[in-house]
Amino acid sequence: MGSARSASPQRWVIKIGSALITDGTEGLNKPRIADWCRQFATLINHNVELVLVSSGSIAEGLHRLGWPTRPTEIHHLQAAAAVGQMGLVQTYESELIEHGVRTAQILLTHEDLSNRTRYLNARNTLRALVGMKVLPVINENDTVTTEEIRFGDNDNLAALVANLLEADKLVILTDQQGLYDSDPRTNANATLLAHAHPEDPKLLSMAGPSGSSVGSGGMTTKILAAQRAARGGTQTIIASGREKNVLLRLHAGEAIGTTLTPQQQKLEARKRWMANQLKVKGTLTVDEGAVRKLQEGTTSLLAIGITSVAGVFYRGQLVSCLTTEGAEIARGLVNYSAEEIQQIAGCHSSQIEQRLGFVREPEVINRDVMVSM
Repeated sequence: MGSARSASPQRWVIKIGSALITDGTEGLNKPRIADWCRQFATLINHNVELVLVSSGSIAEGLHRLGWPTRPTEIHHLQAAAAVGQMGLVQTYESELIEHGVRTAQILLTHEDLSNRTRYLNARNTLRALVGMKVLPVINENDTVTTEEIRFGDNDNLAALVANLLEADKLVILTDQQGLYDSDPRTNANATLLAHAHPEDPKLLSMAGPSGSSVGSGGMTTKILAAQRAARGGTQTIIASGREKNVLLRLHAGEAIGTTLTPQQQKLEARKRWMANQLKVKGTLTVDEGAVRKLQEGTTSLLAIGITSVAGVFYRGQLVSCLTTEGAEIARGLVNYSAEEIQQIAGCHSSQIEQRLGFVREPEVINRDVMVSM
């Protein structure tokens, strides 16, 4: 199987977390970055198309500004990110140019990947860059985002980029060895999971609460990222960035850390985009009959199966379909606005014209623009 793929390049997205890339209050850990850059260059020279999602801009900004502690005000965090991003990219560029590799800076927000046109533009630009053997360095555009900056965002961003590029592998380098079956801080017999499937519901219970610091803790966002990446058929590896030559050894086929290999069927591109949007414009609660049909993934959503509508949205926007208990079972692009769906909810398709005075489509969401969750 390996020989069949050897002729065409592999495509990897590598994510490096703040705990690895920074050196306490001293800003960036430049010797460690230099070592990763050496490995990046070797991989690129071995026909691997690389994209890097790197944390560390805020920590570097705090160091450059001389701030001893992380501020709580969002505008101060954004200012630190703006200052630190300069040093972060400058460090990557200066190290990689020593190996003959050029870099490009890409700053994204979740909105960039939620808008279909911007999503496709980002994909085309990244494909062009990796095709030219340029290493894109991606970060969330913390300077302009209106959401709170919090740990773990770059795990999700890396998964979205992996889906965007249909990457073969998402490699998440962390300060831990991988995912354990229990918290090694409290269980001396905790075992590192070498292999698992990201869809396994037991993984999240093993991970513990998001934001824990060691062992199985702090892995929640990484598992969620692996689940998101799996929708595009991408395999995720969670490994320690402190392992010597970790990237080169992974490329050679060595088993390091935890490998999460998807079992689910790969979604086609448009449905993958819909599934991976982090925000939806509203929700439709559906009855048990509609739940069964939507979970089969073979039917459209009709007005008769809708019991309630929440949010303000318009035709063509993305909404979630929920059970009466609030579980998301599908999402898709609606043919009607929230106000219009409120008027036709629970009625037969033949009654839509009577209630609205017009009919756009007999379905509220057509199966061709819907994805099961």
